[in-house]
Amino acid sequence: MKVHFILRYRTRMGEACLVSLGTDAPQMLSYLNEDLWHGVFEVKPGKDSVLRYQYYFQNAQGERTAEWERERVLDLSDAKVAYQEVVDYWNPTGAIENTFLTQPFHDIFNPPPAEVARKASKQAFTHVFKVKAPLLSATQAVCLLGHGLALRNWDTAAPIVLKREGNWWVARINLAEEDFPLGYKYGVWDTSSNQFLGFEEGANRTLYAPSAGQQNQRTTLHDGFIRLPNDTWKGAGVAIPVFSLRSQNSWGIGEFTDMHLLADWAKSVGMKMIQLLPVNDTTATHTWVDSYPYSAITAFGLHPIFLNVEQTAGKKHAAILKPYLKKKKELNALDAVDYEAVLQMKWDIIRQLYDLMKADWRKDKNYADYYATNRHWLAPYATFCWLRDLNGTAEFSLWAQHATYEAAEVEALLQPGTESADQIGLHLFVQWHLHLQLRAATDYCHQQGLAVKGDIPIGISRHSCDAWMAPELYNMDQQAGAPPDDFAEKGQNWGFPTYNWERMKQDGFAWWEQRFEQMSLYFDAFRIDHILGFFRIWSIPLDAVEGILGQFVPAIPVTAQELRAAGIGFNYDRLCKPFINEQIVLQTFGEDANWVAEHCLQATKGGFQLRPEFDTQRKVEQYFRSQKPGERTERLQNGLFSLISNVVLLTDAGATEDRWSGAFRFSMEKTSSFQYLPDEVKGPLRSLYIDYFFRRQDDFWQKQAMEKLPALKRSTNMLICGEDLGMVPHCVPDVMNELGILSLEIQRMPKASGSTFFHPKDAPYRSVVTPSTHDMSTLRGWWEENRELSQRFFNEILGYHGTAPYFCEPWVNRAIIQQHMQSPAMWSIFQLQDLLGSDGALRRENPHDERINIPAIAKHYWRYRMHLSLEDLMAAERFNADLKAMVLSR
Repeated sequence: MKVHFILRYRTRMGEACLVSLGTDAPQMLSYLNEDLWHGVFEVKPGKDSVLRYQYYFQNAQGERTAEWERERVLDLSDAKVAYQEVVDYWNPTGAIENTFLTQPFHDIFNPPPAEVARKASKQAFTHVFKVKAPLLSATQAVCLLGHGLALRNWDTAAPIVLKREGNWWVARINLAEEDFPLGYKYGVWDTSSNQFLGFEEGANRTLYAPSAGQQNQRTTLHDGFIRLPNDTWKGAGVAIPVFSLRSQNSWGIGEFTDMHLLADWAKSVGMKMIQLLPVNDTTATHTWVDSYPYSAITAFGLHPIFLNVEQTAGKKHAAILKPYLKKKKELNALDAVDYEAVLQMKWDIIRQLYDLMKADWRKDKNYADYYATNRHWLAPYATFCWLRDLNGTAEFSLWAQHATYEAAEVEALLQPGTESADQIGLHLFVQWHLHLQLRAATDYCHQQGLAVKGDIPIGISRHSCDAWMAPELYNMDQQAGAPPDDFAEKGQNWGFPTYNWERMKQDGFAWWEQRFEQMSLYFDAFRIDHILGFFRIWSIPLDAVEGILGQFVPAIPVTAQELRAAGIGFNYDRLCKPFINEQIVLQTFGEDANWVAEHCLQATKGGFQLRPEFDTQRKVEQYFRSQKPGERTERLQNGLFSLISNVVLLTDAGATEDRWSGAFRFSMEKTSSFQYLPDEVKGPLRSLYIDYFFRRQDDFWQKQAMEKLPALKRSTNMLICGEDLGMVPHCVPDVMNELGILSLEIQRMPKASGSTFFHPKDAPYRSVVTPSTHDMSTLRGWWEENRELSQRFFNEILGYHGTAPYFCEPWVNRAIIQQHMQSPAMWSIFQLQDLLGSDGALRRENPHDERINIPAIAKHYWRYRMHLSLEDLMAAERFNADLKAMVLSR
């Protein structure tokens, strides 16, 4: 059979379009005009009598991009048809309509009808019309009208009503007796009242005569999306970590099973989404330090602390819970999570349950299927946990045996009948039951019409199973973090190794694809934590403690040659080493200046240098760990950290003084090293600094992102939301729009230069607006932090005259929530604490107890918990009615 492909896609000189047929390599199409490409190919139908194909675009540099459309299927089952013509519209990844075919919309909000085998048409047809309309309601259908008798002569009382087949609306029509060209248009038909509701927007579509001289031919029109307003759908959601949930039956912490009650409440107030923080296992030390949900020891396994042991035990083994019921009640009554006590209690119970149940649970066929599907990560993870506990540390380089991962050794340890296999089985048992409970929870959310949004951390713990299995995927000699900002003056050091993107690219980002596939078992959407890391990451050397000593990687470096050309010159010792003189030591250490000079510094000509035992922040940190803790110790340590970071330039790894390249230290002008430079040097340095951070990198960083994000987006149908906060390169919004990734818009973190606040009314449609996140104070807490700012906000953003209330009164809180509800953004998502702030009777007394995380504190204890139970929240009729009215106003 011959197929004539016609693609509507506007190109420029030097660009081209291609088509791949089945699994064949893409073949070049021929240029017809600036809007059309075409080609005729001999094709053979597959076993299911269809041809699957896809288009590609090739730019002037020869780089190829696949279109987003995944459902180009041509029916070749009719043996009488010898020639087919197919007319397609290119489907760009960033088309807004594609958002409404992602998992939340396709599977929950507007699922297609169950697939039924199509019966062969008894009437002959020459043309197949296909169009997508993802935003129609359940009582609406696409209809078709046009010129000629077969297209009903534009009679809106009797249009052709299309049938939905998957994501396409389809009509098969015989146009053999019609005169071409034909004008036609799609419209909307109300199936409940049998009324025509209106035509799509824009000019008539045009159908030209089929290719001349062909017998027994058929034309298929893939007309893309119906032209209807695509920014009308809006939803609201609630954000809360699982550990923060509280029910009357909780075991001192929120659990997956508590999501059922949360879903009941969210549905009752009209919400469409529940957003969670990461739920992966973070157990590295078995202490409260592991409460940090972004430092996972596995990108795949779930955290045992979220297991509902009561449900796991069932009635059969309920007796073993009795000795713990008093402790359960005590822990559940606490204002905040006691992480260590909860974890210890649960592991005591889990071990007993495992001993009682291990003879039977492996026999479950569902478990066997689960293990077979997840073996690639599950077997190494369970073994890693066993080795961690056996060696008393997750730092695998310190293990006496198995410090280097070997798949064959893991297999041997898991050999049935061995003691190691029995002990490792404990962790397999836990993951199986966590999987069952989380799947049941998310399935229940779906039944209530709710999508569940997860969170993908930008990093993994350097003492994780992932790093143990494949250290080559990570730069283990670097630490990821963030540059200084208003929330963290010295930057942030997250401690994670950075990604070795070049190595990941070699296998097509397989680890990321597996990660997304695993996440899609439970979640419909996800937030990419620090999406800027896909453009460039703030990379900090291992010998640094503070984020201030990091630099963006990759980046186009500044060179000694540039510095000389700018008239600055290049003095390695002066610009790249800590600048320390007597005045700086006195200003930094005051009465301790003499002690520091004597113990930590060496005199040089005109100043000081650090002694070798104090010349990195890690060495300083190690020294003061052995000293008596107190205010003086902290002051001395921080002062030495400051001296070490008192540089203008940072040197690239591998660079030498003779062939130097590197980066500017962030906030260079705040350093005393810069301030002591001559004025004639400061000006050129400022210019190069601005060029380095804000000009030269943009195209380079865009290319870096486009090497990774398109492939990752294509690997999943979850809705992707990017956390694009901080120092955002100019290219980021363009890339996110091109790829259809939702942005995050926060009122107190405006992206426009020079703005103090962002107004929700100015949000782009494809975005998520929120008044606060887990990394910030809540609305009420923020209101009290800066009186001047809250006064300006009261007058400028809320539009009230006069003096702002000292506290964020319920009516003020409600006004801010209402602003976000009225935003044009697709999603408005709120921390539960901010929603409760609108009710004086329900909200917590002290707003500062509502904060989840303080980014400036490297080892923050993540222990926030709802102060009222989900049952009490469900019973708060007045609050819920008021909230529902706001939600429905969207």
